[in-house]
Amino acid sequence: MTTAQHPDGRPFAVGDPPQGDWMGTPYLRFERHDGLGRLIIDRPQKRNAMTAAMYFGVRVAIRRVEQDDRLAGLLITGVDDVFAPGGDLSQTSDDQWMDLEGLLYMDNSPFEYIRQATKPIVCAVNGICQGGGLVISMLSDMAVVSERATFRVPELFRGIADTHYAHILVRHVGAARARDLMMTGRILTAAEAVDWGLISRMVPHDRLLEEATEVLRQCCRTAPLARNAVKRTFDAWYGLYDRGAMVESLRGPEPVEGYRALIERRSPNWVIPELRTDDRL
Repeated sequence: MTTAQHPDGRPFAVGDPPQGDWMGTPYLRFERHDGLGRLIIDRPQKRNAMTAAMYFGVRVAIRRVEQDDRLAGLLITGVDDVFAPGGDLSQTSDDQWMDLEGLLYMDNSPFEYIRQATKPIVCAVNGICQGGGLVISMLSDMAVVSERATFRVPELFRGIADTHYAHILVRHVGAARARDLMMTGRILTAAEAVDWGLISRMVPHDRLLEEATEVLRQCCRTAPLARNAVKRTFDAWYGLYDRGAMVESLRGPEPVEGYRALIERRSPNWVIPELRTDDRL
């Protein structure tokens, strides 16, 4: 993992506000490649679990590209075998500047920024993709995925009524398949995800960055005004979600029990004894 620096050469420290290509967290790297920005989620020690600062840093990266005439678009990817698994519920990171409720609220998330970005955003999904990571990939202009990538929607097993997730997911795959993913928590392979319309392109793993970068180049060649008019139509089609229901859920007891069950590797207490498993859900 590389460390961004101040103009005078001093390394940025945790707690420093975003500035230049420093995204405000050591777990995101912003790079420039031939007129394209590249944001790398780089927290392998925690399997790329997203802190509030990391979610906010995605917003900063989008804004950085929007403001820089030398950059035409943004590629988002992860390290090792994980793209992004969603929010870090452990709240133990050194860059964690929000409580759990704040982390899961929409106030620091990049989802609206991705929907309304005026420059193209392409995700190169290199591995495990779930929670907020899957939302990011769905809302980007294109998602190119490795043949090794997997997808999952585990929110209901954590006691979280993510109504934004449900709202977006059903528009991608339809009601029956959205229910299948949300109610069972099943793992979807990359090939299944393409077949379902969850994402659009699957490529060999060792060609992922090359293929995703070429897709981003193609997107960046489209006419900006016409492209943004089309994107506004997509945004209107997504519409609004039930934020009130999500807030009510996050303030209730189920997310607390869902997280405890996760770290204790057991079934939550709302599962009757006959249906409990020997491991976490």
